[in-house]
Amino acid sequence: MNDLANSSMTEKSPPERIDFNAPELQRKRRIRALKDRLTRWYVLVGGLAVLAAITLIFFYLAYVVAPLFQGAKLTAQAAQTPNWMQDAGKPLVLVVEEQNQVGLRVSDKGEALFFNMADGRELTRVALPVPAGAHVTSVAQDQPGKPLMAVGLSNGQVLVFKHAYPISYPGNKKTITPAITWPYGQTPFVLDDAGRALEHVSLNANDTTLILAGATGAQLHVLSLTQSENLMTGETSHEQNRIALPQLSAMVKAIYVDPRQQWLYVINGRAQVDVFNLQDRTLNGRYKLLEDANAETTASAQLVGGISLMIGSSRGNIAQWFMARDVDGEMRLQHIRDFKMSGAPISQITAEQRRKGFIAMDTSGKLGVFHSTAHRTLLVDPVASGPAVMALSPRADRIVVEDNGRLLPLTLKNPHPEVSWSALWDKVWYENYDEPKYIWQSTASNSDFEPKLSLAPLTYGTLKAAFYAMLLAAPLAVAAAIYTAYFMAPGMRRKVKPVIELMEAMPTVILGFFAGLFLAPYLEGHLPGIFSLLLLTPIGILLAGYLWTRLPDSIRLRVPDGWESAILIPVILLVGWFSLGMSSHMENWFFDGDMRSWITNDLGITFDQRNALVVGIAMGFAVIPNIYSIAEDAVFSVPRGLTHGSLALGATAWQTLTRVVILTASPGIFSALMIGMGRAVGETMIVLMATGNTPIMDMNLFEGMRTLAANVTVEMPESEVGGSHYRVLFLAALVLLVFTFIMNTLAELIRQRLRKQYSSL
Repeated sequence: MNDLANSSMTEKSPPERIDFNAPELQRKRRIRALKDRLTRWYVLVGGLAVLAAITLIFFYLAYVVAPLFQGAKLTAQAAQTPNWMQDAGKPLVLVVEEQNQVGLRVSDKGEALFFNMADGRELTRVALPVPAGAHVTSVAQDQPGKPLMAVGLSNGQVLVFKHAYPISYPGNKKTITPAITWPYGQTPFVLDDAGRALEHVSLNANDTTLILAGATGAQLHVLSLTQSENLMTGETSHEQNRIALPQLSAMVKAIYVDPRQQWLYVINGRAQVDVFNLQDRTLNGRYKLLEDANAETTASAQLVGGISLMIGSSRGNIAQWFMARDVDGEMRLQHIRDFKMSGAPISQITAEQRRKGFIAMDTSGKLGVFHSTAHRTLLVDPVASGPAVMALSPRADRIVVEDNGRLLPLTLKNPHPEVSWSALWDKVWYENYDEPKYIWQSTASNSDFEPKLSLAPLTYGTLKAAFYAMLLAAPLAVAAAIYTAYFMAPGMRRKVKPVIELMEAMPTVILGFFAGLFLAPYLEGHLPGIFSLLLLTPIGILLAGYLWTRLPDSIRLRVPDGWESAILIPVILLVGWFSLGMSSHMENWFFDGDMRSWITNDLGITFDQRNALVVGIAMGFAVIPNIYSIAEDAVFSVPRGLTHGSLALGATAWQTLTRVVILTASPGIFSALMIGMGRAVGETMIVLMATGNTPIMDMNLFEGMRTLAANVTVEMPESEVGGSHYRVLFLAALVLLVFTFIMNTLAELIRQRLRKQYSSL
């Protein structure tokens, strides 16, 4: 009765009603709406900020890189008409000193006149000790950047002198006092015993030997002057030796001596050059410089370093030549590249003293600025009324032109001539190389070096490292993700997935340190075992799976469903122990005890200890967690209804996986692979520490590489801010950014297409 009464009372009690207009609920709704709006704006502003930051990075990199591709700029200053020009004679050569304050003019009157570059006034005039009855007929300078000069005389003799610019500070004021010095004495050297005028002269000097060459018509005269010092008295003596060479067949136009004093170049005839070997005193070859039979050589010069000859023609073309080995291994003069200035004949070519650039002037008064290695024409402007004599300062920022009794000072702005599209991405034929190559070599120990800034081997190395890393990581990570999400028991999945994702927290510098100091030498010493491990591991897994299916059900059913993969742990350990344990024996059986020597000597494959195999293993280990985590989430998020429906219709688990699950999860799997690829492309520390950082273009598994990211990390601290090297490194960063942007854009487009295609499943 009591229960009945209580029940009736409960049924009669009115139900509890919720007042949705209560102040407390209204306040909660307002707070929730405010949080939603704040979150929406926070996400919107954060996303826009990320996009803005990436855009600003892109524009900043482009801002730093843009000056590389700008041309030269020439600024004319007020013309000067100094009084000394009225009696100074015909100019033979002009020189500007390092500080752009003093100029030197050597004339046919046998005078060396120094003048002020700012206003053209005369500073000092030195009369050269020309013998009585003789006059100056020719003049020559040593290699660009060297102050030694030679003057050929009408009596077959040569004067050798040096122009110097000592600096003093009287009264704390910087003063340059130009002077002429005589390192070989003021007595002229006799080149032509017959006393004929030297129409052309050339010289080259090193620490012990001076080579003098002159020409009278088609006659060639070469003199070697060897300097020696008495260790007891300190006196210096000179020994003269004449070098007899085969006779020429045409009138000489110019003579040049190789700085190593091995080759003598004699330009003669209309368009011919004879190359003599000074060591064995033979004719190396007679080369035709121009293909056009109606053209002839009108100007020539040596580039800095003296290796390249620049030949100007009557058609306004300029060609570069230098010695290189032909297909038979013989040294021959090779035609490298051409430059076009104008239709007028080239009258003078002057080389820069620190770069492989040069300037040229034609008979119409146009001045051109070029860079040989970059194959770049930076400027062609008219500056004079006709053919004139010009000089380029050592810093290549000032030009002075003497034109019809006037001095025309010009300011040249040309900061980055050595960079061009061809120099960055195409094969370039550099001096001292036998063929065009892709080379990155930004610095060297000598002043004759020219920077080689090809980004092609760095980009190739970046893709090579990413390829080998993805070759290891992609199959393992995707297969592990599919198995973990689809086949593995939930309890085991909760343990395995966090452990693999925890690998991502490993600092890459630790991985690189481990790979460089332990993994690289270990792989070198156990090559047969490593390759056996890569081959036997999948075979062992398949064999273990086959044997597992053949076991009695009483044994197999003892293992809970989804925990079968734990059985593979001892299988993999056993295969690894067997492969590495048999490594030394296999090396003795098949490779005479040294597989590395067998690879190098028998197969002809270069082997470096820090190579792409090491990078592939180490970087693959770093990339696996990224790919695995995203791919596993994509597979696991496939609706269970699709899986159960497929199984209910009679499909096997494998058919359901391949025809339903993987297709549905394919956008996520593809995104995982692209993100892993981006991680591999941008990886720095592993490739920096685990490779030889050699910028080569070779897919050889046993050679290293240099990547764009590692190159920026290594060389940015040593680059000059604002210099060409500095800006090219920023260009490498810009290439990485653009590559990543393009890859991500393509990946997103493909992912959206896959999602649309398989969304109906």
